[in-house]
Amino acid sequence: MKILLILLVIVGGMGLSVEAGLLGPLGHEVGELWATMSIFGIGAALTFLLMLFFSPRDTPSFFRQPGWTLLGGVLGPMYVIILTLTTPAIGIAMTMTGILAGQVGKSVIIDHYGLFGMEHRRIDKRRLLALLLIVAALLLIAKGE
Repeated sequence: MKILLILLVIVGGMGLSVEAGLLGPLGHEVGELWATMSIFGIGAALTFLLMLFFSPRDTPSFFRQPGWTLLGGVLGPMYVIILTLTTPAIGIAMTMTGILAGQVGKSVIIDHYGLFGMEHRRIDKRRLLALLLIVAALLLIAKGE
């Protein structure tokens, strides 16, 4: 089961690279904020349809959740705007590798301290080495530019 989940996140990562490739030209043509809005508008409509047909009806109220859990709604558009602005300037490979470095770096910290209700997973040599290799990849891609 774990291998299937790993494959699923790899496919998701591939989708993000395609999204970055689509957002750059779209942002150039219609503006970065319109491109961002198109991603979230279409995504919201699709999610609404999925919720309508597949979501359980007895889930706890969305409005009773702590406000901090909605922070992803703020971070998502920031991420898409960053993709839209940077991808045409530095390319998909450098953009995605930079994002990966940021994601893994922050994820190691979140895991280590068990933030946001996540299970506590200590920073160890393997995790630090993985982060350093990602940063090395970013530097190697940047040198090739």
